[in-house]
This record gives sequence, C-alpha cells and structure tokens, in this order.
Amino acid sequence: MTKMNVESFNLDHTKVAAPYVRLAGIKEGKNGDVVHKYDVRFKQPNKEHMKMDALHSIEHLMAENIRNHTDHVVDMSPMGCQTGFYLTMINHDNYEEVLTILENTLQDVLQANEVPACNEVQCGWAANHSLEGAKELAKEMLEKRNEWSTIFA
Repeated sequence: MTKMNVESFNLDHTKVAAPYVRLAGIKEGKNGDVVHKYDVRFKQPNKEHMKMDALHSIEHLMAENIRNHTDHVVDMSPMGCQTGFYLTMINHDNYEEVLTILENTLQDVLQANEVPACNEVQCGWAANHSLEGAKELAKEMLEKRNEWSTIFA
C-alpha cells in the first residue's frame, strides 16, 4: 500500500480492536510547543458505528466537559466514519493521564441532564441530538476502560 499523507489512512483498520485510545501523531511547532493527537475509538471500524444523533450529543458533552479536567485540550472532534473522535492536546504527553481525563469526561456525560449548546444559536444541527444515546455510548466505553490501551487484536 502506498504511504498516504493522512496518518489514519496508513492504519490497517482491520487489525485494530475498539475501543481504544491510540497516540496517532506528534507535531512540534517552531516555538517548541508539542501537539499530540489521539485516536479515541469507540466502535470497531467497518463493523459498527455511532448513530449520528448520539455522536453529535456526546461530541458536545465531551468537548465542553473535557476542558474542566485539563487546560491542554486544543480540540475534540468526531471522525467522519462515525467510529470515534480525535483528541488534540498541546504540551501534554502523559498517556495515562489522558486516559484518566477521558474517563472523567465520560463520567460527566453519564451525569449530564442536558446537551450543552443544543439550540439553533449555538449548534448547526440542533434538532439532531440524543442525550440518552450519548449516555449509552459513554457507558459502553467506560465498561471497557481496561481495554483502552490495547490497540491491536
């Protein structure tokens, strides 16, 4: 297979075992800042995916709540394939701490009473949300917390 510019296009998706949290890339800036990108995979690629309303809601919940646990988050964004998210952090390279931050954030999802910014002013598709679906995704991911460090089957 020809090496591609996009890191995930070079990953053999048939060999990974979701759920997992994988360091997908490191970039160093000209001024010494270091950005770490994590592949936070909820669902097994090409076998299952998150429903859009649940994915959309857990994205809002995680993006808002993860920042309560660390100041190092640059972005938390969904994958187009609907199997996971990319977590981008700056000047933070402690993998075990990243796992704890994610665990705490998913616990926040379970405690949520509403989806933040779930309105037409703050969201581009406010009608497409499911708090219950988001909580189910968080529950499933947390139930397999001990598997997050195992990337390949």
